[in-house]
Amino acid sequence: MSDFYSDHQRSLQGEFGSAGLADRLEEFIVRETFDEAAQDFVEAADFFFLSSVDQDGFPTVSHKGGDPGFVKVTGPGTFLFPCYDGNGMYFSAGNIAGHPQVGLLFISFEKPHRVRIHGNARLVRDDEVLRLWPETALAVQADITKMWINCPRYIHRMQALQASKFVPRHGQETPQPEWKSMQEIADVVPQPAHTLKD
Repeated sequence: MSDFYSDHQRSLQGEFGSAGLADRLEEFIVRETFDEAAQDFVEAADFFFLSSVDQDGFPTVSHKGGDPGFVKVTGPGTFLFPCYDGNGMYFSAGNIAGHPQVGLLFISFEKPHRVRIHGNARLVRDDEVLRLWPETALAVQADITKMWINCPRYIHRMQALQASKFVPRHGQETPQPEWKSMQEIADVVPQPAHTLKD
């Protein structure tokens, strides 16, 4: 018996008669490396949800968005993504610096599908890596510990309408969000981190 499921998960599987199904699904869908389909799906994503663990052991979930291809698969079980300019709180990045365990959900609402990833992450400041994206002073490298697909039946069908104008793109100036010029905070908004390296 593997260690994929916790004792509490096993208890519920026993209560509801799904232990055999859980074992079969683990056998067929749980992986530690990308197959071609999973790699294509992850690299085509223009967003994902990232869960990290804070100093009190609480999970924090955030949305990470970019243009398709902003997540870069660099090895059989390794991938990179940028830390674009945010609100300066550095919740996810700070959590990763303290606790490397992360969970990621890649999901398509247009063609219902999802891939879940558990892994260990670290912050990357290497210039060669950071040049993969415009306006990036910090990135994350994640190594997969477990990856699996989920049944898409409860994913509501939705359609993307417009890409965010705030995603950094080569060859164009990225506008600043209006909230950064609010009187209450304008005097403490730092210079974008990527400009500090120039």
